[in-house]
Parts: sequence; structure tokens; C-alpha cells
Amino acid sequence: MGKTIVITGAGAGLGRALARRFASEGETVILLGRTLSKVEEAAREIGGSAMAVECDVASADSVRKAFATVAETYPKIDVLINNAAIYEPFTVAEATDAQIDDIIATNLNGPIYCCRAAIPMMEKGGQIINVGSESIAVPFVMLSLYQTTKAGLERFTEALVEELEPAGIRVTTVRAGPMYEPGKTAPGWDQDAAMRFHGGCAAKGIDLRTRPISQTENVTGVFRSVLDLPPDVRVLHVSVGARRP
Repeated sequence: MGKTIVITGAGAGLGRALARRFASEGETVILLGRTLSKVEEAAREIGGSAMAVECDVASADSVRKAFATVAETYPKIDVLINNAAIYEPFTVAEATDAQIDDIIATNLNGPIYCCRAAIPMMEKGGQIINVGSESIAVPFVMLSLYQTTKAGLERFTEALVEELEPAGIRVTTVRAGPMYEPGKTAPGWDQDAAMRFHGGCAAKGIDLRTRPISQTENVTGVFRSVLDLPPDVRVLHVSVGARRP
């Protein structure tokens, strides 16, 4: 019997690639996204029983509403993948209130809200995967808040592992490296900030122009492997990087 899998940030990038793969393998996928039209388009492309639900993970009320909508059709879910995140370079001194609030609310509060909503819908054998970031270990510039939220998410995951062990629900961090989705539009970053980000990284020895980058669909196998672990095995942390083929 297939799994029922909820994926946040499923309108593009890794989230959409995961939904596409799992659906092709007979799983039921529920695509959550802040922009309803994007997840609806992805669900139509996937076809079958794919379900699109509007959800801004930064809003506790939006998360509650989204999971209540999911529960009307799927009162029990097997997997939650917390993938939604904001990735934008800026310095703390120049950051706007909105930039600070949005990145913390989306990248850290969001997965916590989604876990809180999903756990009562899970049974023994359920799984939660929180998507981390290589930026915790790589000295990128102008990503202090992104790095902080992803580090916080990893620590939250570690605590949740112990909290949910008695319920038989496994929790894993998948720390992801750089990925590329063919056809995806460039992020709407401030041009000056983007140039300083690239220049600052280069000064640290990180040349973003020549650095290897993976295709999103090629990373999905790692998540598949985590979901297919035998019931007596748990993996707490997986790091996924890119390499030149």
C-alpha cells in the first residue's frame, strides 16, 4: 500500500521533483505551497491523486487550515517533508524588518508549525524529513540568518527524534547542497546584493560560477532511500552534495 506524503514548498524546485518522483512510484502526494496556482499546476502535471493545498508555512493559521483541509481527504499521513524555505543574501545591518521576519518565520517556525500539525495525523512508522542546508558548514557570506535558521532546524530535528521515538515516528535531517531545476526562473534578489554575495563568496574561496551543482531530480533518490529504511533502522542525518559527473 502506498504512502501518503505531504511536501511543503512543492510548487517548484526540490519539492516539485520529490512530488513527481513519489507519485510516479505509486505514492499519494500532497503538495503544499504559498502560491496556490503553482502547486495546482504541479499537481495537474503529476496527475493521479496528487492534491494541491495552499499553505504559507510562516503563518500558524495557514498551516492549521492547510492540514485541516488535508485531513478531510487523508486523516492519516505517513510522511511529512519540510522543504519550504527562503534563501536570500543580505547583511544584518542592511536587513529590513520583513526580510528578518520572513526568513525566520518560513525557515524555522514553518517546519515547527507543520510538525505540530502533522504529528497527530501520524501513526507508528511515520516519518518526518526536515531539509537542512550545506550553508551551516560552508562559509558563505551574507547568509547569516539563513544559516541560523537551518542550524536551528537541525537542532530541532535532533530534539524531535527523541520526543517521537516512543510513538515510533522517525525524524531525519537531509542537509542539501546546491541544486538546479531546469526551467526555473532566477530568484528575484536585489542585483547589488547578489553581486556582493558572489564577490564575497569568491573572496572566501567559493566560486559560485564553477562550483558543481546537482539536478533536483537526481537528489530525490536520497529521500526515497530514507523512506524505504527497514523499521528497525533509523538515520538521523544525511548530507547531500554535488559533484561533477
